[in-house]
This record gives sequence, C-alpha cells and structure tokens, in this order.
Amino acid sequence: MQDIKQFVESGQIARFPGGIHPPERKQPASEQALRRVPYADELILPLRQHIGLSGQCTVRVGERVLKGQALTDAALHQGLPLHAPTSGTVKAIEQRPMSHASGLPEQAIVITPDGEDKWRERQPLPDYQQRDKAELLDIIQAAGVAGLGGAGFPTSQKLAQQKPVSYLIINGVECEPYICADDRLMREHARDIVLGMRILAYITGTDKTLLAIEDNKPEAIDSMRAAIAEYDDIELRIVPTKYPSGGEKQLIQLLTGHEVPSKQLPIEMGIIMQNVGTAFAVKEAVIDDKPLIERVVTLTGECIEQPGNVWSPLGTPVDALLEYAGFKPEQQQRVIMGGPMMGFTLPITAVPVIKTTNCILVPSTRELPPPGDEMACIRCGACAEVCPATLQPQQLQWLAKAKDYPALEENNLFDCIECGACAFVCPSEIPLVHYYRQAKSQMRNQAREQAKAELAKKRFEARQARLEREKEERLERHRKAAEARKQMQQQQAQEASEQPSDNDGKSSAVAAAIARAKAKKAAQEDGSSTPAQPTDAESKQKSKKSAAVAAAIERAKAKKAAQQTARESDVEAESPATEQQRPAQDKSAAVAAAIARAKKKKQAREQQTSDDRASQSPDQEDKQ
Repeated sequence: MQDIKQFVESGQIARFPGGIHPPERKQPASEQALRRVPYADELILPLRQHIGLSGQCTVRVGERVLKGQALTDAALHQGLPLHAPTSGTVKAIEQRPMSHASGLPEQAIVITPDGEDKWRERQPLPDYQQRDKAELLDIIQAAGVAGLGGAGFPTSQKLAQQKPVSYLIINGVECEPYICADDRLMREHARDIVLGMRILAYITGTDKTLLAIEDNKPEAIDSMRAAIAEYDDIELRIVPTKYPSGGEKQLIQLLTGHEVPSKQLPIEMGIIMQNVGTAFAVKEAVIDDKPLIERVVTLTGECIEQPGNVWSPLGTPVDALLEYAGFKPEQQQRVIMGGPMMGFTLPITAVPVIKTTNCILVPSTRELPPPGDEMACIRCGACAEVCPATLQPQQLQWLAKAKDYPALEENNLFDCIECGACAFVCPSEIPLVHYYRQAKSQMRNQAREQAKAELAKKRFEARQARLEREKEERLERHRKAAEARKQMQQQQAQEASEQPSDNDGKSSAVAAAIARAKAKKAAQEDGSSTPAQPTDAESKQKSKKSAAVAAAIERAKAKKAAQQTARESDVEAESPATEQQRPAQDKSAAVAAAIARAKKKKQAREQQTSDDRASQSPDQEDKQ
C-alpha cells in the first residue's frame, strides 16, 4: 500500500499490457449540446435494470403515478427500486422484450404519460454532511442509483464496504469509440458532478479523490479542472488515449502502478471506482431528492440525421429515440445498443432504454461493415498481444468450444473484461467475445445449480444432525430413567435387607411377653389351689357388663318382634280377606310390645338391685 501511495503522490501515469487504438468517431455527436427527448406514447420499464435481483412491484394496472414515485420495493442487497419517469397511468404489467441480444421477454411496467409531468413530494437535502453516512446510503439505495458506466452494479452496495478506502477514483475516460455521453455531461454539468464526488468521498471516508479523463476530451478536461479548483483533496489525472483504458482494472493500474490481483476486487487494495455519470446521479439523489429516472444517451451513426447526446427518460423505446434523431434505415440495418466493441445488435427496436444504456449506434454498412464468416484460427497470436488482462484468448476459445469449464476456470476466464480487442484484431474474424460470454453464462448457471445443490445438501445434513441429536437426547433420557429405576431397586433391596433385624426385635418382644404370661400362670398355680376371690371393683364391673349384655339381648328380641310384626302386616296387606283382621292384629302387636317393654324394665330394676347388693361389703352381707 505504501508503494501505491508513493506512486499516486508522484502524479505518474503507468501503462497496462495490450490495448488497441480503434477509430474514435466521437464527432459529430460530441459537438452537439445535450437535448431533452419528449416522452414517448408509452414508457416500458423492466423491473430489473441492474446487476442483481429485481424489486417487488408495488403498483397495479390503472393506477395513476407521479413523477419520481417508486414502482417497486427493494431492500439493501436485494436489488434496486424502480421509479416513474413522469406522471401518468399504469397501462400494463406484463412481459415485454428486454434490452438484450436475445430479446427475450421479462416482466415490465408500462406507463402512459399524462403530459402533466407532476412530481411527487420532494425533500431536498443540501446539508448532507449533517447526516449520518448510513442515512445517505439509504437515500442512494432508495433513489435506485446504479453504476452508469455500463455494468449497472448497485451504487449503495458498492459504497457499503466495511474496509477502509484510501482512494476514490472517478472514471471519466470513456474510451470506447462513438460513445461521448460522459464527455458531454462533464462539459455541461461539471459542478454537479463535483458535488456528487464530494458526497461519495464523504461516504467512503477517503482523503484523496482522483478524477481520470482521457486526453482526447480537452473541453471536458477544462470544465472539470475549473470545477475542482477549490478542492485540495481532488486531483485530475489525464491518461493517454488507448482502448480499453476505461476498464476498472486497467485504469487502476494506470493511476496506481499496481495491477488488481486475479479474482480480487479493487476494495482489497483500498480503492473504489465510480463513473462520472454515477457521481451526477448521486448528487441528484441526495441533494435534489431526484431518483434515477433518466440518463444521457449517445445517438450516433451515419444512418441518423441528428446525432448527439440526449436526456432520455428510462423506459423510452429505442424506436422512439431513432425517430427523434431522424433515423434513415438501409437494407440489413443494424441497431447496436452500446459501442462497437462491447455493444450488441438488437433483434428489435421496441426495447426500452434502461439504466445501463449509454449509446444507440446505427452505422451504415460502409461505416461499420458487419462481421464476415468465421474462419479457422491461424494461430497468429495477435489476440494475446492486445489482451489487457494478459490472457490467452485462443486457448480460452478452444476450451469454451469444448465446454471444459474447469480448465476455463483455471485459465482465469472471468478476468476477461469482454472489451473485444481480441476479436477486433483477429484476421479470421472469430467472434471470440461471443464464445467467452456464452461460456461465462453457462458457468454461472452451473455455479447456481451447484450452489442450490450445496444448499440442499446442507439442509439435508442439518436435518440428519437434528434427527441424530434428538435420538441421542431420547437415549440419554432413557439411560437416566434406567439409572433412576436401578437406584430405586437398590434402595428397596437395602431396605429389605434391613427389615429382618426389626422383625427379630419384634419376635423377641413377643417371646418375652409369652414368657411373662407363662411365669404369671405358674406363679398363680403355685400360690394356691383355690380360686382367688374377685375384688369389689371387679365384681361391680362384671355385674355392669352382665346387665349391659342382658339389655342388648332384650333390645334385639324387641327389634326382632317388631320386624316379625311388620312382616305379618305386609302379608295381611297382600290378601283382601285379611283386611278386616288388621285392627285386631295391630292391637295384639301393641300389647305384645308393651309387655316386652315391661319385662325389660323389670329386668333392668332387678339387675340394678343385684348390682347394689354386689357392691355391699362382706361385713354388711353378714349382718343382713
């Protein structure tokens, strides 16, 4: 890192390997002032216009929307939201051809402008330095800002790095032929771009910002130099014209003298790079509360009458732009989205302008002849000489044809920036970049499928681990229960082993009692042969017991007689013939009961007399 700092402070410009010098052909489009394209009859807005996932649609057909209103919802790290370029009505939410070489359809929101161009409520933020950096990131995310240099990576995600940033590089090189959108933007909106650079520097926390411009843009250089004059932390670096000096890794090598290692990102070197168009969009998002709803697009080529750069609302159909520029097609006309090196031919012109659209090129056959038929490779090695990533394009092509994806990985296919320099110099007119793009796509699909398989495997393993864990827990519970039962059985056995000693004690006590009883009996037998006379208390108690027994017997007899009487009454009730005898029987029963009570009373008196006599002393009985 110290070497990088020394190189940057020296102000030198390094070189990168390879590269070419194709015809620039930026005039006359670069000489025309920016114009604003009128709204088309309908605006087609694909939900995904950047690298990453698309947001969730938040509007419905027939709903009226305002300019700048969010049409989709997307959280950080889950894509970017989409906004209405103008006020109008949602005409449809359906599949429309996308801005891609395949022309395949994808989900899009179609808006019919109402001509009012009415804004939603806006909240400008001129004092952004009083706000937290995380809040500014949320604003940039909510505004849907993506990299406008061509890749379309979400800006908020790129800025939300946890690693320290030493240098912020603003890319104004724009090296591809024909394209001059950034050139014109720097000429006319230099101060707005610098404000965006200041916001980016504040968010990243860097102390040094490097603004790089190719030396074939003198007007843009003068305009930006004047705009940064008051800022000591911004330095201008003018790089030589060479394609592809605007590539991220190539420009970093030019400015720092160090190459970004293979399979690493610039942040690993403490560097973040943003495009001048992105800086302008950040300024509008933060300070003006204007989401990304339009961008500068270069309209150029010999088949249009009014080449130049225009402010195009996102969603504007390409055919509407061509009509505005005075398109005069020829036979077998090609319409290229992007430049001649990295762009692609559109299958139809009904596709819309999206966030990554920087140029619409409509060349004549004389101006840019279509590629001829592919011929056999002659192994001249020209492709390897111009490759800025020091790859072996010829070998990569062979491996791509053979679908040897592991070998392509080993040969660093993904270091290829698809600049097209190899195909430009190929004498056999082999579309090398086409093979690389196809192989990359297949490898990405394979990687996604493998990632899905790995995820499924992890879920299966997690399930198996959970089941095994539950099984172990059950076994542990059973083991503890078995131990508890064993301990209980041992305790019961121990108690049982102690039980005989208690029984022995009880047996001894019983034996002792029996022995005492025998001894007492023997003593009585030895003492006298005549029975012992009972004492007065014993006699009295015995008499009371006898009286109680006699009374109980009488009560039982009376109860039995009453029951017998009741049974006889029941029998009489069953026979009508005995109804007349009932009074007499009832009277007899009453008499019998009275006699029984009298007898019982007499017996009680006699018993009481006997008891009283028994209680008298022997002396008194003798006197009587």
